[in-house]
Amino acid sequence: MRADRAIPAFEDSTPHRVAVLVRPGLLPMELGIVLRLFGQARSAHGAPLYQVATCALEPGELRTDADITVNVKHGPEILALADTVVLPASDEDYRPTEDLAPQMAAALCRIRPDARIASICTGSFVLAAAGLLDGLRATTHWRSSAQFRALHPGVRLDPDVLYTDEGRVLTAAGVASGIDLCLHMIRTDHGSAVANDVARGTVVPPHRPGGQAQYIQHPIPQEPESSTGTVRAWAAQRIDQPLQLRDLAAQAAMSVRTFTRRFRDEVGLSPAEWLFQQRVERARALLEETSHTIDRIAAECGFGTASSLRRHFHTALGVSPAAYRTTFRGPGTK
Repeated sequence: MRADRAIPAFEDSTPHRVAVLVRPGLLPMELGIVLRLFGQARSAHGAPLYQVATCALEPGELRTDADITVNVKHGPEILALADTVVLPASDEDYRPTEDLAPQMAAALCRIRPDARIASICTGSFVLAAAGLLDGLRATTHWRSSAQFRALHPGVRLDPDVLYTDEGRVLTAAGVASGIDLCLHMIRTDHGSAVANDVARGTVVPPHRPGGQAQYIQHPIPQEPESSTGTVRAWAAQRIDQPLQLRDLAAQAAMSVRTFTRRFRDEVGLSPAEWLFQQRVERARALLEETSHTIDRIAAECGFGTASSLRRHFHTALGVSPAAYRTTFRGPGTK
């Protein structure tokens, strides 16, 4: 089914035109984020600040990753009119390739050199394949970060942040990070007052603290049979104690130098980095699952004091223990 291409995508009076380029298998929420947030932005006199139009490589009925379809009226020709182009994710991103499909490459070539381009979630794979992220800092969903690095080593991937802004090209991490990115673009274009008003209307925070790191789980794996595996299991049971490198090496019956070398070969981290990671993970679990005080959690994780826990936790995740607990355990918890 093909739609009438004569329907205008944008009105001549629109101050800023946003085109959302969707693909088969799109995530409806990501499309809704862009339509809703930019669509709510208003001037002090109540005039719309953006007009948003949706397009596809082939206009018509487009499947989503849910049990609904989307009827897209416009083809890629409207990309040439857009001041901002947003590329949401698609379920086809779960099988990304290094090369860009010719039809998508042709569509992206329609975008004006001065237009802003943004991706949401794994939509960044398309921008990377098009060469638009070469040498730039970018992000994608943390579950896809290893695959992204393997396919696009020329991109400076930062899997810990919610979004990146490299001027003309922007990327958002996961689905909900599209909200953060759209609010950031609105804030950049029209200031905090407009972005805050849109956030209030959507009932979301104008700015979320921290980054993706607070949402990534690092479960303690079953230790493999290796020269340091039994020591890691031993240390994990004593994470509350002030373990020293010499204690770990002695437990392995190795010299400190040999133990350190083998540990890094097997784990990819130094013993100190591994201990730090385990303590942070233990703190996360206690914050999510218990009502223990910060002092008690600090002691049980081996950080010693509440101030030490707060400092190290913020270094690792970008948020305070209290903020993390509120996010993952709910308001009103202590």
